[in-house]
Amino acid sequence: MTVPASRVRRRPRTPGRLLPLLLATALLLPVAFLVVQGHRLVDADRELAERERLGVEYLRALGPVTTALVDAQTAAVAGRPVPRDALDRAVEEAAAVDARVGGELRSTERWAGLRAKLEGLPSRSLTDPETAFTAYGEVTDLLLALHSKIRETSGLIRDPGSDSYFLQDGVGEEMPEATVAAGRLVDLAVLAQRRPAADQARTVGELATLRFAALQPAGDLVNDLQTVVDTSESADIGAGVLTPFDNYQRAVEALGALSQPRGRNQELDVAKLAAARTQAQTAARELQPVLLDEIDRLLRQRIDQLDRDALLILAAGGVAGLLLVALGASGWLTRRGERPTGRGTPAVEPADAGGKPAPWEPPTPPGRLPTGPVLQPAGRGTGPDRWRPFDAAR
Repeated sequence: MTVPASRVRRRPRTPGRLLPLLLATALLLPVAFLVVQGHRLVDADRELAERERLGVEYLRALGPVTTALVDAQTAAVAGRPVPRDALDRAVEEAAAVDARVGGELRSTERWAGLRAKLEGLPSRSLTDPETAFTAYGEVTDLLLALHSKIRETSGLIRDPGSDSYFLQDGVGEEMPEATVAAGRLVDLAVLAQRRPAADQARTVGELATLRFAALQPAGDLVNDLQTVVDTSESADIGAGVLTPFDNYQRAVEALGALSQPRGRNQELDVAKLAAARTQAQTAARELQPVLLDEIDRLLRQRIDQLDRDALLILAAGGVAGLLLVALGASGWLTRRGERPTGRGTPAVEPADAGGKPAPWEPPTPPGRLPTGPVLQPAGRGTGPDRWRPFDAAR
């Protein structure tokens, strides 16, 4: 027979208690790995955007150097006094920028070579305009190479954004190339008037080459800006770039029309061509800071978004970690509070004084007397004899 037994606390087994913690720890490891990897990628993108901003700062300083160098070349070829004040001031400002960010952009050595060439240019016009044209041409080539170096080392050339990529391509490569080529085109047109007739064929070929070198990057710049204005989702780009962009586009069209040789002698109107080049250069000088400001604004927006992404990754990882810890702790505490689920234990039969099991009797409900006869064992009883009926008949 079984009777209900009191529930006793049973000590749980150690492997069963450790299992929830082991599972929670096993899940925490991949969650931590994903959080670390995501945060690392966000940091890499943010570092790239910060480096691109340094490149924008450097390109901003090279703009005045380009303009002043082209003006100095034009003055030297024309035999006028070279405006060294503007060039020296632009060089000093660029040198200060290079001292601050040149180490990170790996441009210090290249800038040092360019600065030595710039300072080596004569303050007075050379007696031979052809020599001046060649000397300034070498320096402008070094300046254009520095533009390419800055775009490469800063990461602007690999910018992932559509708007910022077209903007940096236009202001960092095509605009300085177009400015330098337009200056060379006008200067060569001035030199062509002094060359002998025997060099006429060579001069015409050089003019055609420089015309293409000036108009091709200028046209690419116009196409880049038109693409940005037409496809950009930001209304600020169109509003800020449209006016200087229109001025530059009209100046480039005028330069292209006036640089086309006319007549039997393939002559150019040098005065009108020089005026068109000045107009295009002025429009480029006004457009450059606008484009650089737009690039910097887009980069700052990207950095802010990356900062928010980093916070979201950390928050998501923290919530996931807390949930896993809570899950493990809940499993641990639940197993510690478990009780045995058995319904009863076998009852122990009572024994008499002699150690033998007592005879079985039907259970009697509490407060009731037995209704059936009580059987007595056979043989003489151990109690005192009592008178019973039918004793007299014996």
